[in-house]
Amino acid sequence: MAAVTASDPEGRNGIGMTSARTRERLVQRLSASGIRNEAVLERIRAVPRHLFIDEALASRAYEDSALPIGKGQTISQPYIVALMTQALIEGGRPEKVLEVGTGCGYQSAILAPLVGQLFTIERIASLQRAARQRLTSLGFGNVRFRHGDGFEGWPGQAPFNGILVAAAPGEIPSALLDQLAPGGRLVMPVGPPGQQELVRMTRTANGIEREHLCWVSFVPLVEGKG
Repeated sequence: MAAVTASDPEGRNGIGMTSARTRERLVQRLSASGIRNEAVLERIRAVPRHLFIDEALASRAYEDSALPIGKGQTISQPYIVALMTQALIEGGRPEKVLEVGTGCGYQSAILAPLVGQLFTIERIASLQRAARQRLTSLGFGNVRFRHGDGFEGWPGQAPFNGILVAAAPGEIPSALLDQLAPGGRLVMPVGPPGQQELVRMTRTANGIEREHLCWVSFVPLVEGKG
């Protein structure tokens, strides 16, 4: 359980299984697993993951595992969050980034200080409202929120220097590729359950370059709004 005190009214510092020491052990595991970007590791260290999940699961917040957040959705495994963030920002700080699948807002909290502006879309209204409230209370000022269909992206704000998608469609939506700026990167899982790969798509002068990052398991990317 988060320790709520006068100096830490939101309980972000944690205690016991949510303490800074526990977070540091997670950071060390991620580093040993191949996360090299020090800025990404510092974000994992700094963000109170226990505030993004149900209090009943707080003791598991700093395990390297996905956890349920309601509505059939999950907070992603910290290693995957770190890997996707590292893949997106490799080569420089992207000025304008689109995130598809806000969920509880944890990935947004990791990513926001590493980019210029973050535009994040969530199709489930109740999750979108809770994430907006949580991230606003934690002081993130460069994040814009939208309740919408992730398959459509955010045409009014395109093009984006980076796009990160936190759910897996069967195929990469053409609208997202169309909203990728020259030199921009799209990091996302793709494929049917049990056969999903995490890919990075980069728009180059010669077209779209595709890289395989690893095999993953994500909830499906669903069309429409809920």
